[in-house]
Amino acid sequence: MSRHSASTLLLVALVLAAPVADAIAHAAVAEVPAIAARQRHEKKVFTDTEIVEGFLKTAFGAEYHLAGRVDRIRKYDSPVRVFADGKRADRKAQLARVVADIRAKVQHLDIAMTEDSEAANVQVKLVHDRDLYRTIAGFYGQERAKEIRSSLDPQCLSGFRKNENYEIEHSDVILTVDNGDFVFLDCAYEELLQSLGPINDTATVPWTMFNDSVSMGYFDVYDQYLLNMLYDPRIKPGMTVQEVKAVLPDVLADVRAWVKKVNHLE
Repeated sequence: MSRHSASTLLLVALVLAAPVADAIAHAAVAEVPAIAARQRHEKKVFTDTEIVEGFLKTAFGAEYHLAGRVDRIRKYDSPVRVFADGKRADRKAQLARVVADIRAKVQHLDIAMTEDSEAANVQVKLVHDRDLYRTIAGFYGQERAKEIRSSLDPQCLSGFRKNENYEIEHSDVILTVDNGDFVFLDCAYEELLQSLGPINDTATVPWTMFNDSVSMGYFDVYDQYLLNMLYDPRIKPGMTVQEVKAVLPDVLADVRAWVKKVNHLE
């Protein structure tokens, strides 16, 4: 794929108060001109149809998957703990701010960093760009790595394992550390968020970072809608499209109120 950012694989079957996390995340991205420019022009008003369409297109399906059904909701049904494996202290600090930002903005998601790799169910591997494909091959094997390179050509990657109930049990994220702050933050947000369930990239929704033509570098309002809907307790692992549609009106009403509150929207 031509985009500098990310792709996500579907494999078989981390606490700050919101105002503090928001301030930290804002300070982190304000130092990156490309991100600040995107935030100034961000679209923040969406119809119900626009939000629901994006949710259904990203929460179901998979851009690239190895096996297993992709017509069910996939999400964590337990606390999410993220471990950063790498030597770059600055990138680890940026990743921790990303995780704190996600926690502050997704109401029903318990996510935080951990220093204990054994306690983590999201493992983030921080690698040099030159080592990316060797790392991918170590995760998925040489043949799969060749397929991924030829079909996706990513600069970062993530994947997860789910059980028979479509509950995500473990995610792996690979991020490159030496392609600049914008690429790192863009990849970190997209890959971490996709490792939580919305795995299907789509070219038909222009407002989501889960679109190969869109680069954000921060947690935009539209994608906050999608993740908050996914992690609403009424949206359960294993649900079909029709089951989800039956509860979406009530879910969306509550999600709208939450996203409005945390983003100080009119």
